[in-house]
Order: sequence, then C-alpha cells, then structure tokens
Amino acid sequence: MGLVYADILLGNEARRDLEFVAAHALVDSGATMLVIPPEMEAELQLEERDKAVVTTADGATRTVRVVGGVRVKFANRTTSCDALVMGNQVLLGAIPMQGMDVIISPKEEKLIVPPDRPNFPHMLVK
Repeated sequence: MGLVYADILLGNEARRDLEFVAAHALVDSGATMLVIPPEMEAELQLEERDKAVVTTADGATRTVRVVGGVRVKFANRTTSCDALVMGNQVLLGAIPMQGMDVIISPKEEKLIVPPDRPNFPHMLVK
C-alpha cells in the first residue's frame, strides 16, 4: 500500500466564529496524534496547552508545542483533539481517526467511513 492522503477540515473548538481550514493530510495509522504545521496553528488561532517530546521516523527527538481543541472534519464525521505543532504538512494519526470512526481502505488506498456504519461513528465502550 502506498501513501494515503485525505482532504479534511480543521477548526478551533474555542473559536467557532473562525472558518474551517482545508488540509490535504497524510493519513498514518502508525502515528498517534494529529500534527499541524506552525502556519496552521497561527491561522486557526490555537492556544498552546503543553509541550511534548516526540520521536520522529528517523529516530530524532525534539520538544514541540501541543495545542488543544482542534476540530477535525472528514466526510460526515467530526472530532476534537490535541495536535502537535511541527513540520510542514498535516498528519492525521490514530487518535483523531478513532474519534471519527474512520478507517484506511488498503484496496482503495484512501480514508473511508466504515461501510457497516455509514451514518454516525460507533465507539467501543468496554
């Protein structure tokens, strides 16, 4: 399977008066968090909540800002989560994917809403 990208919308949970921003996100189920570049943090007027030490694919570690209250929309799904601020592209990790109940279709090489639950997310609570 090659790289998977998805067109998503990002917003600020605390500033619903601001418009959503479109992003062509790299979808990575092996990554945990949502990652946004600094320019998107500024555009969405997100507030820093914390700092985190991250390890990147090349094994390097560094400290990055964590911003909160990022609204993520894909298809008919929405979730809110924290995001790491780094890099130059949006990366959609497992936490926001689970929050929206979306999956990667290996056959189609794209992000999809599960066919057996098309109308709203299903959450496992046990």
